[in-house]
Amino acid sequence: MLLSLLLKKVIHTGTLTIIGVTGKMRTYGGNSGPVVTVKLHKRSLYIKLFFNPCLYLGEAYTDGALTIEQGTLSEFLKIVTINLSAAESMPVYRAYDKICCMFRTWQQYNPISRSKSHVASHYDISNKLYHLFLDPDLQYSCAYFKNPDDDLETAQSNKKFHLASKLLLEPKQQILDIGSGWGGLALFLAKAGAGHVTGLTLSEEQLQGARKRAKESGLEKAVDFQLCDYRQQTGKFDRIVSVGMFEHVGVNYYLEFFNKVNELLTDDGVCVLHSIGRKDGPSSTCAWIRKYIFPGGYSPALSEVLQAVEESGLWVADIETLRLHYAKTLSIWHARFQANRGEVRDMFDERFCRMWEFYLCLSEAAFLYGDHMVFQIQLSKNNDTIPLTRDYQFEWEREAELNAAKRRSSLKIGKASG
Repeated sequence: MLLSLLLKKVIHTGTLTIIGVTGKMRTYGGNSGPVVTVKLHKRSLYIKLFFNPCLYLGEAYTDGALTIEQGTLSEFLKIVTINLSAAESMPVYRAYDKICCMFRTWQQYNPISRSKSHVASHYDISNKLYHLFLDPDLQYSCAYFKNPDDDLETAQSNKKFHLASKLLLEPKQQILDIGSGWGGLALFLAKAGAGHVTGLTLSEEQLQGARKRAKESGLEKAVDFQLCDYRQQTGKFDRIVSVGMFEHVGVNYYLEFFNKVNELLTDDGVCVLHSIGRKDGPSSTCAWIRKYIFPGGYSPALSEVLQAVEESGLWVADIETLRLHYAKTLSIWHARFQANRGEVRDMFDERFCRMWEFYLCLSEAAFLYGDHMVFQIQLSKNNDTIPLTRDYQFEWEREAELNAAKRRSSLKIGKASG
């Protein structure tokens, strides 16, 4: 009865039909939007889904205790996410959010001793898995769609050019990539800027893959990948970039992060930070995501980040928000994951497939209908390091993309003549 009262109160967009354990059906909503029917296979879900839907909805789908009988998982999560604000106004959920926020410093406890295990739980499961749904360069972050018809490979290439344009690259610079993943961005920056790149990761699998790629591309002298926490890094760098790593830092460590950036940057240095964020202010991580996907992870509000930047003494030279780009990226990842679902099942099992599917669809819904977005913050130590207008970014991107196209054309001609 509690679950039914909740759904009657909050479902205003879309039509959701619930089939209970006894086979009884109840329909909620009925306005424009998706039409979805789900079946609950355990009586315990009636209470669990009322008191903690953030955790138990994902668990129920992953374990097969909740199945989609009509419609798709994406449509179901659209109904859930788009009607979320109505639920958040209820006293029980306002109290739940306050409790979660009270404990978020503990939830995001990421000292050096724990950070590696948190990273390993997500990134060290298998490089092959990521090859099945990412682009060939293994860019596991928001792509940048300049045109509606850009494919994933083009959009991820756009993202690398866009980030590089904000770094003001010059030959022989020392560049630090915090959270270098499988090395795609570091290798790109080494070629585009003719400098030396140090890439930091806490994933054994990513380190192995990145070093292999550097050797195969003949850039092992230009790029050095290390298994190292950013807090342990020493030296001075002309440029620092961090893409998709800040979500793993934790609110307790924001000031420490930016103090470290300040320490590592040369006086005329530039840092570009690319991270998932939220527009509705400080919050806490979805309980299911925190437990099963990104332990210790959190997508911050800009207000939390900027407070730490201010205290560190760094200048905020530029901020750009990418709103729907990640939704489109996740949609493509999900389609590719589903196309290779059989291989994933063979590697793991059906439960893992459902868990990963829920993760990708829930994340897409958060960007389409929730409060999530991506921000890029450009930082410097001095206020005169970066040009006064953004013209240099567009000029660098145009010239670099033109040169890249010429190189690809000459390679094709060379292969054809060979």
